[in-house]
Amino acid sequence: MDLADLTPDLTTFLGKAAYVQLMIFENASRVVATAPTTEAKTILSDVAGFALAKHQGLTEEIERHGGDAARIMEPFAREVDAFQRMTQGHDWFESVTTCYLAAGFLNDFFLRLAGGLSTSALPRILAILEAESGENLIAKELLSAIEGNPRLAARLALWGRRLVGDTMLIARWTLGTTENHDSDEARIEPVFTELIAAHTRRMDALGLTA
Repeated sequence: MDLADLTPDLTTFLGKAAYVQLMIFENASRVVATAPTTEAKTILSDVAGFALAKHQGLTEEIERHGGDAARIMEPFAREVDAFQRMTQGHDWFESVTTCYLAAGFLNDFFLRLAGGLSTSALPRILAILEAESGENLIAKELLSAIEGNPRLAARLALWGRRLVGDTMLIARWTLGTTENHDSDEARIEPVFTELIAAHTRRMDALGLTA
């Protein structure tokens, strides 16, 4: 199953995807400042750089099609900013977990959603979205933290379960709709089942229960 019929128009897709990557960049940048080790700072700086590169690639695509990137993104800022506030985390470990789980879910989602775009720009857009995100680097850092302090596991597992619900809501907000609600849901359900399965695999990689 795919989301082709629910993929928004190109401008809307690029605006939402670009602003989400900006949010991912901001999240990763924020945790760099309070990272406990130089290694963690380096890893998270790399992750922030990967997200910024995706953001810039998407904004360049907006401009390639004659749009003003800031103006195109502006209508979507309120929803994404609210999601960012809700999922920021109560401490450094929860914030880094958001960088791993929520960003991973959204990267998967936008890549899947892009398949419904009907444009000659699709190969360029896919190349941007498929680029390195640093997910494995974050997982390694979190796993090391959990192994050093096993008590983190229960708290981060709970945080991960909360994140998936909030992240699904922002993903669904990105979708277009048709006049047939039942048909829309039939398309959405199997795709989101796959995305949740990928979320579970990310949790498993940290030894957490989804």
